[in-house]
Amino acid sequence: MIFGHRALAALVLAVAMSTPAAAQDAKAVPQSRTEMQLSFAPLVKQTANAVVNVYAERVVERRSIFAGDPFFEEFFGQRMPNRTEKQSSLGSGVIVSRNGVVVTNNHVIEGADDIKVALADGREFPCKIVLKDDRLDLAVMKIQADGPFDIIPIGDSDAVEVGDLVLAIGNPFGVGQTVTSGIVSALARNQISSGDFGFFIQTDAAINPGNSGGGLIDMKGELIGINTAIFSRGGGSNGVGFAIPANLVKVFVASAESGGGSFIRPFVGASFEPVTSEVADALGLDRARGALVTAVAAGGPAANAGIKPGQVVTAVNGVPVEHPDALGYRLTTVGIGHEARLTISENGKPRDVTLKLDQAPETSPRDERLIEGRNPFAGAVVANLSPRLAEELRMPTSLQGVVVTEVNRGSPAARIGLERKDIVRSVNGMAIDSSKTLETVMAEDASFWRVEIERDGQIIRQFFR
Repeated sequence: MIFGHRALAALVLAVAMSTPAAAQDAKAVPQSRTEMQLSFAPLVKQTANAVVNVYAERVVERRSIFAGDPFFEEFFGQRMPNRTEKQSSLGSGVIVSRNGVVVTNNHVIEGADDIKVALADGREFPCKIVLKDDRLDLAVMKIQADGPFDIIPIGDSDAVEVGDLVLAIGNPFGVGQTVTSGIVSALARNQISSGDFGFFIQTDAAINPGNSGGGLIDMKGELIGINTAIFSRGGGSNGVGFAIPANLVKVFVASAESGGGSFIRPFVGASFEPVTSEVADALGLDRARGALVTAVAAGGPAANAGIKPGQVVTAVNGVPVEHPDALGYRLTTVGIGHEARLTISENGKPRDVTLKLDQAPETSPRDERLIEGRNPFAGAVVANLSPRLAEELRMPTSLQGVVVTEVNRGSPAARIGLERKDIVRSVNGMAIDSSKTLETVMAEDASFWRVEIERDGQIIRQFFR
């Protein structure tokens, strides 16, 4: 006889409730009709009060269609101002500490001016953003009220296995708190979102718009993931949902509680690519798995550990690495200030190296400067590149030079098309080696400007008068 996952869930729940903690990992197939009629209800009661609805409001300015038109600005001036309007978004969140720390997705609260959370019992509280990161699509908020609040403890997502039973709790389509059940469909999924994070738990538990930021719960009532994305062509659930693993959430929450203004990832000082089947054959690997080292920065942590281009990282602290995104995830969860044991394969032979994890260094002062005067770069803010600044701008940490960090709207720099992350290589034939040099060159009263800019690895040459 074949049983569905709900029957399995009931049995696992019954075992978890009636046996000692040491025996809760035991798994078995239902043996009777009674076992098949058990319910998720006790587990839902245990966790539902800690899953909140998130209401985020933002004020958006709508530009007048005549803005920027010299004729209308001359004759009408400020009598046709831009309009503002409020936009609202709905999502979910999970309370993870008694004093009201809430975890949700960054895209739920991005740009919000006013955030409130509503508990399952109907109470509403204002919230303050403590830390957010659009690369990880995570945000930590603090309820502006005295606790204690019900919580869901953060579990160990590395203990999750494909086939494990899970519940997804959230607020889909704004209809109110909803619970769905399913299993873990896959682990270490990447290339799911447009961000640079690529390590998700996949589940077939129904996840719909509004579930973002809600909890993925295991049969012990622990948080194993934050629901964040679905694969859908029509906007509804197709049984392919994705959650950010709890171990990353745990590190992110710890960073927020430490008072850091931003989430800092470990600096490796190396570049990696996926291992294809052709590369695996050439390197003597038995399968196409791991992170191929393509470049190593001199003096960086990877170089100091003896890592070289052409080697393949196959594991971190004994845990297999499926692809470069998995390597980044494993190192991030180890955390800055710690050491990671990397298993390296070279010529088909494995060996272990120790990698010290620290934040990216600021090898040269960034020396930010606003370019002013009568020149094409007026209105641009520039700085000296370093691995730390490159990490902040999400650029390859091996790049050097003077980078544009900001372009003021309506400035000459904006009008000529200068963009954030552009690297200024030369002006009028002079190599630009520092922000001070660029400022000095731009202060000259030149009749024309010959500029070389690097953008996304391409050199752009332009002339201006």
